[in-house]
This record gives sequence, structure tokens and C-alpha cells, in this order.
Amino acid sequence: AHRDRTTFTAGADIEYEAFIRAELGDATVDGFAAALAGRGLDPADYLLMPVHPWQWWNKLSVTFAAEVAQQRLVYLGEGSDAYLAQQSIRTFFNTTDPAKHYVKTALSVINMGFMRGLSAAYMEATPAINDWLAHLIASDSVLQAARFSIIRERAAVGYRHLEYEAATDRYSPYRKMLAALWRESPVPSLAEGERLATMASLLHVDHTGASFAGALIKESGLAPAAWLRGYLDAYLLPVLHSFYAYDLAYMPHGENVILVLDERGAVARAIFKDIAEEIVVMDPDAVLPPAVERVRAEVPEDMKLLSVFTDVFDCFFRFLGATLAAEGVVDEDTFWRTVAECVKGYQESKPELADRFAQYDMFAETFALSALNRLQLRNNKQMVDLADPSAALQLVGDLVNPIARFA
Repeated sequence: AHRDRTTFTAGADIEYEAFIRAELGDATVDGFAAALAGRGLDPADYLLMPVHPWQWWNKLSVTFAAEVAQQRLVYLGEGSDAYLAQQSIRTFFNTTDPAKHYVKTALSVINMGFMRGLSAAYMEATPAINDWLAHLIASDSVLQAARFSIIRERAAVGYRHLEYEAATDRYSPYRKMLAALWRESPVPSLAEGERLATMASLLHVDHTGASFAGALIKESGLAPAAWLRGYLDAYLLPVLHSFYAYDLAYMPHGENVILVLDERGAVARAIFKDIAEEIVVMDPDAVLPPAVERVRAEVPEDMKLLSVFTDVFDCFFRFLGATLAAEGVVDEDTFWRTVAECVKGYQESKPELADRFAQYDMFAETFALSALNRLQLRNNKQMVDLADPSAALQLVGDLVNPIARFA
């Protein structure tokens, strides 16, 4: 992609040429340079950008045909590494060298209430946002004690089609057709005997009715409540601390959370991903670096705690608890009591945040039901505006808080 319309940004200590050669290998990079030179083009005028094959043949070669004809975009063929699509569809795992970065590409298909493109404008600040959050985590004793971490989006590249930008607004899928990012692989961080599992896998039930979560609990040799508490301390505690200490919320659904399992199948720690597009700082007075300002959002006071009640309780724990109860592994009272004990244990460890705990009460009797399906039915291409995530929410009555009775 020609440099006059393409921006590459990266985290601290990353330089384009060295990064690309580490990812692709010298032979591939030199081969691509030779292909450009063979067309009479100067490789120094171009940035290499990964593109999904479907996106190239079905979108870019048609919609961006003028860019191709003018050689602003030049098709160079395939690299030498093999990649496997992850659950999130447009993010790819390097199976040739698992220690290399994940590669996330624009994919103009509708899935789960969004067109899965990638905004070139959003890509510019992505590495800086990840570096900021990684530094915050590294400097926080509670998060360090929980061994909590993120896999950073280390580099990003985006192509701006100036003519489409002039003709469209910021929501347009035409602005999100050609961008990519590189995200750290969690594989190099594993200790001997550790393995990875997406948190979504805990909800998997096989054809006999046996759940993956239940199998891990049995394998661990731990009492079910003890296994569950270990998982909650790795996953829920960092969510709570980020909210109460920093007014920071993630999108901590099953596909965005990677669990590190020890040799017994117990949860050792949690790794969060999909940072730049999905974290939000809700404190209007928080001091943020200019490049990170984008993650600040104005959220009404009565909606802030829904980042836990909806995203964690309603959209994940509700199903995990029901799965384990149906299998006879953990009854629902024990499940929610263990959740409540995790919350209380955290709150007791941070008495200096007592005012915040009272202001945003995890043990409130009820919380608002946020009907996410209605968002998708209303607009299956854009459920919410990431710049104003609370504006679109459809609140329909209340749900009983399942941990209120354990206060």
C-alpha cells in the first residue's frame, strides 16, 4: 500500500522494517520488494499490509479498483506462514510459528451486530492505547497480584481511501475495508505445563451433555467451589478493580478473555484482548495522554455498573452457572455465593475505596436489563457507536441481582 495514503503506527521500541522482517522473514520481505521493483516501483514508497483473501477478491479488487489500477495498492501474493482463523473470524493465529503475532484484518462481513471491517482512522491510536493500559496494569499491585495481563495490539496499518472519505461519514463501511493490526501471541508467556483456553470454551457442552468447565473441575481434583473461586479471582477481580480504581471497563465476554490453565486444569490467570476498540474510561476527569483520549466516554452514572452486571453477570455467569448446575457439578446457590465471596473479598482488601463501593453497589437488589438482542434486531450492521456506547442501549425492566441475597 502506497505510503501517501497509508499509516503505520507501533508501540514503544518498534520500528517498521525490523518488525515486518521478524513477522514475515527476510526471504518473504525481499521477495515482495523484488516483485515491486519488477513492476518499476520503488519498495521504499510502499508499506506491506496483510489482507484476507476473501476481502481482496470480493471487496478490494472491485471497490478499490482505481487504487489498484494506479498502483497505490499492489497485490504481492501470499507469505510463507500458515494462519488459522480464530473464533472472532477476522483474527488469525500463526500455526507455523505460534509465538508470532496474531494478525487481525478488515473483513467486510456482517457478524454479531457489526460489519467486521477495521477503521484506518482507529488504527492510528491503537498501539498507544495498548501501551498505556499495559503500563497501568504493570504499575498496579492488585492487578499484578492477580497475575492479570493483556495481549497488546503492538502495530497497526491503515489505508485511507480519500475519495470515499470525502463522500461518506465516519460510520461508513467504505472507511473500514483496508486496515490490519498485529496482536501479541500469549504462547511465549506460558510456563511449563500451562495451556490456553478461550473463556467461551467454559460454556461448551458436548453431545452427551458434559461441559468443558465440568471436565476441568474434575481434572483439577479441587472442590468445585475452590476451582470456581480461583477462576473468579483471575477473571472477575481484575474487572472489579479496574472499574472501582480507574473507572475503566473492558468488554470481558468469553471470546475476549483467554484463560491460562495449569497442569491440573485450574485457572492460573486471565489474559484480556481486543483492547483499543473495546475499553472505556468513564471518569470525565481522568488524565489521559492525547493519543489515548479516544477511549474516554460519557456514561450516565446509573449505567456505569452495567459494565459488570450486564457483560459479566447476565451475559456470561448466568450461562456458566446454569451449565454447571444442569450437570450437577455446582448448584446455583453455591455458584452465586462464590461470586459474592469474591466480590466481598476484593472489597475488604481495598477499604480506601469504600465510598466507591457504596456509590456503585455490587449488592444492589436489582439492576437494569440491557436487551442486547434488541440492538441487533434494530440495526444488525452497527449495534452501538463505540464512541458513545451507552447511548444505544435498550433498557427493559430490571433483573434480580443474583448475589444480593449474599450481602
